[in-house]
Amino acid sequence: MTEQSKINKNGAQRASLLERADRVFGLDNLGPSKVPSNLPKARKPAVPPKPAPVLPPVAPTATPATRLPPHSGPQAAPQAAPEPQPEPAVALSGPFHQIDRWDLQEAGLIVPEDPVTALLEEFRIVKRDIIADARSSRDPKQRRILVCSPHQGEGKTYCATNLAIALAAERDVEVLLVDADVIRPSVADRFGIEAQRGLMDALADPSLRPEKLAIKTDIDGLFVLTAGTTSAHDAEYLASERTGEILDRLTRGAPNRYVIFDTPPALAASAAAELASHVGQTMLVVRADETSRAALEDARQLLSACPNIKLLLNAAHFSPSGRRFGEYGKGEE
Repeated sequence: MTEQSKINKNGAQRASLLERADRVFGLDNLGPSKVPSNLPKARKPAVPPKPAPVLPPVAPTATPATRLPPHSGPQAAPQAAPEPQPEPAVALSGPFHQIDRWDLQEAGLIVPEDPVTALLEEFRIVKRDIIADARSSRDPKQRRILVCSPHQGEGKTYCATNLAIALAAERDVEVLLVDADVIRPSVADRFGIEAQRGLMDALADPSLRPEKLAIKTDIDGLFVLTAGTTSAHDAEYLASERTGEILDRLTRGAPNRYVIFDTPPALAASAAAELASHVGQTMLVVRADETSRAALEDARQLLSACPNIKLLLNAAHFSPSGRRFGEYGKGEE
């Protein structure tokens, strides 16, 4: 125990050193001096604005369209796929034949260089309907026209020939008149063409090209394919796949080429019914006052493979007004 912490004999604790110094030296007056009252008031320090938070930098990213593969060299611009080119037309390149205009006039057919007649005007109306249907569709079948009649002697070959001549007068149009009446071919005789190889020869011999058998005439745009060499198997040849191949070849790549088929009567032979599935339009020729309604219905049923059958009334003389078509001329109003 230290000297300062000893207790006197009377039991009272002895004063500490600081207490004894206070009594001796009077330390009560010591302490901090008073602050003068006239001192200027201190200004509050300006609080600096809080700095805006700094976001960490974001590394730029490349889009898939601009990202390049590593170590890639210069790339060529992508090229568009080439458009399919149309197939070239198969040119009709058979021998040449000059048609005697006197023979056309004697047969009562349209003569291209003669003045406009009522017959020409009538077939102009017929061909307009055929051209309209052909141009409204891209199907090459619509440019293949079958001309048929229920019976013999109703004027199918006459109408097919006149239609071919009238249609060939169109600008930039080719017409191929095919004699498909293998039983009684007569188209070649009407044009004065000698018997040559034709449709049946091309069907029987795959090495023959039908376009090389098509005869070019001196009527601008008109070609003729004769019936050719006939046999007992003509019906089977017409029903074969070879027929479709030949007809496709004749109209392939030639949007301005029309093929007209003169066929046997529908109720006399099967050739017309076989060809009906390969054409897009059929002209059914009936003769006024001769063709019966029953024969017309039977022929229409046989040709039903063609979806578009037109009716052509031939040799009609009745006119409600008393005037004949095509009589309008100069000096009339």
